[in-house]
Amino acid sequence: MKSSLLLLPASLLMLAAGCKTDKSTTSEAVPDYASLVNVRTGSGGHGHVFVGAAVPFGMVQVGPTSIPQQWDWCSGYHSSDSTVIGFSHTHLEGTGIGDLFDVTIMPVTGNVTYSRGVEDKPGSGLWSYADRSKEIAQPGYYRVPLTRYGIDAEMTATNRVGLHRYTFPASDSAAIVFDLQNGGCWDRPTETSMQAEGNNRIVGSRYSSGWAKNQKVYFVAEFSKPFDSFETTGPDNLFGRASFKTDSAEQVLVKVALSPVSIEGAKANLDAELPGWDFEATKAQARQNWNTELARIKAQASDSTDLRKFYTSLYRTMIVPATFSDVDGKYRGADDAVHQTANGRNVYTIYSLWDTYRAEMPLLSFFQPERNAEMINNMIDIADEQGRLPVWHLWGNETDCMVGNPGIIPVADAIVKKVPGVDADRAFQAMLKTAADTARGGALRDKYGFIPSDKMNESIAFDMEYAIADGAIANAAKALGDSVNYAKFTDRSHSYRNYFDPTTGFVRGKMTDGSIRTPFDPNATTHRMDDYCEGNAWQYTWLVPQDLDGLVELFGGKEKTLEKLDLLFNTSSELTGDNASPDITGLIGQYVHGNEPSHHIIYFYTMLGDNRKAADRIRQVMKQFYTLEDDGYAGNADAGQMSSWYVLSALGFYQVEPASGRYWFGSPVLDEAVIEVPGGQFTVIAHNNSDTNRYIKSVKLNGQPYDKMYIDYADIMNGGTLEFEMGN
Repeated sequence: MKSSLLLLPASLLMLAAGCKTDKSTTSEAVPDYASLVNVRTGSGGHGHVFVGAAVPFGMVQVGPTSIPQQWDWCSGYHSSDSTVIGFSHTHLEGTGIGDLFDVTIMPVTGNVTYSRGVEDKPGSGLWSYADRSKEIAQPGYYRVPLTRYGIDAEMTATNRVGLHRYTFPASDSAAIVFDLQNGGCWDRPTETSMQAEGNNRIVGSRYSSGWAKNQKVYFVAEFSKPFDSFETTGPDNLFGRASFKTDSAEQVLVKVALSPVSIEGAKANLDAELPGWDFEATKAQARQNWNTELARIKAQASDSTDLRKFYTSLYRTMIVPATFSDVDGKYRGADDAVHQTANGRNVYTIYSLWDTYRAEMPLLSFFQPERNAEMINNMIDIADEQGRLPVWHLWGNETDCMVGNPGIIPVADAIVKKVPGVDADRAFQAMLKTAADTARGGALRDKYGFIPSDKMNESIAFDMEYAIADGAIANAAKALGDSVNYAKFTDRSHSYRNYFDPTTGFVRGKMTDGSIRTPFDPNATTHRMDDYCEGNAWQYTWLVPQDLDGLVELFGGKEKTLEKLDLLFNTSSELTGDNASPDITGLIGQYVHGNEPSHHIIYFYTMLGDNRKAADRIRQVMKQFYTLEDDGYAGNADAGQMSSWYVLSALGFYQVEPASGRYWFGSPVLDEAVIEVPGGQFTVIAHNNSDTNRYIKSVKLNGQPYDKMYIDYADIMNGGTLEFEMGN
């Protein structure tokens, strides 16, 4: 029997669509897809996911921040640890570097030490243990008791406002402490301000430097209960204590609004989004916001676990990118100036594009087409502000994290897909400007036709990612009828061929004089200190989604290519080298699902005419490397990329080629999915689907036999029905 929302208990099925307190207001109920989401999936292992309260693509991610500032705490939370230094209003999602954790507040009683503290010294800071046995984490809502203080902490959110509800014990020395000292991992404050306005409002700002070198956050906090006093205290007055007396079980609410622009912007955000104090209504609205977005894909599956994995993954695709503009359309640009958007367009941040160009952006292009258009226009604005398209953008800052020109690829994709509202000529000029940039190895590539490995670290990784971006530009040029740039960038997209060694069948470091790096071991990896990036020769040899035909030619034909592809999955998973990259995880042979350079490789089987092998490996990955446990991902969740791979693969298709508009078939796990698109609904049905019946036997599109092994973006957006007949 199929698992769908129709089979869930009635109490989990429906959520009131409105949260207004006016009883005369009625609205249509919507299915409670949020009940299928496990917010803690990915909170263990190396998943690094955010756990707390947020709305889809919200500026605010309010949730607990722990004591450790190590790699596995990049999001502030890890399932192995129950310490809490406070509840911060910004968090990262699945990244491998830590930052943010801005404007942290902590409810306390009695005298405390104003510090982060250390776990082996109780009382060394504000921190408390959280009783995880009573923790509740749901889309849009988080709750946990703080055992040190006997305080129950709850929080929910709107887009730009975090709403807290703290249930205190009886105390003459209760307080809520603001912490502007402790940011995320490598983040440190450079300039702060904090002051009271009356007896129930605090306003301030926090400038900091970390991964984002010049981050600026402004805030306004309002209290439901007037405080008796407010004082700045602690080291460099980076803490503020709002003190009051409480009765037993008294609830004190605090709402904190953020702005990247100004305190006035934060006030306007608060007034627009959360003028009242109805916690339950705000919580219900946050859940409804999640249900509305999750309902854009209405799925059914034979296995309830598959359905829960699908909606948990879909949830994770909407934590970031995060809103970065105020309600009036103002935002802080990459040039540190305040800009104004037109026509109410939102601006976003936290663009982990080296990760997300592969699956999340192609997913959003049909799953969230309006937001996708906003993001593409935002990227083009960033190019105007900083001189090139973003690489890894974080709160108005270019971090230049990772390799290549990943910002080119989703912009080119928008041109090819003719995304409404995107100026194709302006977009194309932004791509040309970015491709001409001589930084980050660009000058070497221009001079030699590739990046010599004796001139630059991670030369193969940089060059091969640049080649993918060039392939995307070529596709965009073709769509625009620009034959000159089509030829130019098609040729540039073949630069990876310089590294291919026909003797070993791998890409290898190539020097300025034409010699290749020796000695050579395809299993060798030295983290961020070799010719590759978070990978080795096994993975990078296949990093040519823009030119599979060319790779087939290098291997000597399709059959030899398939033999090499089989070997990738069947060879030893041993990694050699003194400092193997911790990002090489989730191995099947030397296929690495825990990191992005491998994510397209399985679909090469379909492109090479062997969808059966693609189906076998896709199903293996979906079972082995995606679970509902805390350690549910094979590696970092990577800002939605890991989850987007699952969502697309569960639907049965994946966009391999950059800016192609073609989604290649794999092996759908869902029995049916109805996707809301501008043309109405695009329905995907997998008949006779099961673990054993995982192979596509035939395909129909809109009732007619269909002989392609991919679906075009335009066909998805127009609406219709794609039917797979599955067999064993």
